[in-house]
Amino acid sequence: MLDEITISRAIAKTFMDDFLDYMEVDVAIAGAGPSGMIAAYYLAKEGVKTAIFERALRVGGGMPGGGMMFNRIVIQAEAKFILDELGIQTKEYEKGYFVADSLETVSTLCSKSIQAGAKIFNAISVEDVMVRENDRITGLVLNWSAVEVANLHVDPLTIRAKAVIDATGHPCEIAQIVTRKLGPNLNSSTGEVIGEKSMWAEVGEKALIDNTKEIFPGLYVTGMAANAVYGSPRMGAIFGGMFLSGKKAAELVMESIR
Repeated sequence: MLDEITISRAIAKTFMDDFLDYMEVDVAIAGAGPSGMIAAYYLAKEGVKTAIFERALRVGGGMPGGGMMFNRIVIQAEAKFILDELGIQTKEYEKGYFVADSLETVSTLCSKSIQAGAKIFNAISVEDVMVRENDRITGLVLNWSAVEVANLHVDPLTIRAKAVIDATGHPCEIAQIVTRKLGPNLNSSTGEVIGEKSMWAEVGEKALIDNTKEIFPGLYVTGMAANAVYGSPRMGAIFGGMFLSGKKAAELVMESIR
């Protein structure tokens, strides 16, 4: 016989146990898009305590929609090894270009990052950061996304992290918050968040890896957040650079915190 109270307690207790455990982490990632989940996968695989906080109910950012709701994405040859490692199927379209199912890619990224040991907390928004000595980013300020949507005045909670990764995509929300509160320190041409330029896949893909870096003490950018910070072009539904950017972000963070 089913017991509704047991079911409710099981959900509430196991979630809260995880949430309490992950109030102190090695790395906190804002955004469960492709770069954020790739970074989490490579971090967790090396034993780094990692949590992703995703505003939406679902993960994947814009990837599930593929290109214009055709649920396919393109990966260039240089990044195919990551999909091969994760067991994501690809089909060569022409030399140097591979096609993958966007839904398989998203679901596999999510599953593999969690299986590696990362935690993903969905429906939680990052509304601010914690800043301590020497203007170092030391954590995130969180609230339920429903609170944000309903415009309710509800005080947030915080989590502590040795490093934070902004994987919020085009809006580069964490970089925007930090720049607004701490002032310019981005090594960009203006010292401010520039915003992404118009689509130019060739230039955007190359720039993405260079733009993946630490932009404030303790704060790293990856994926489209990196190109938006530095004013590089957007790329459309080609994702090799996103995967390589997430991997690079993980490597930079591991080098910093160890």
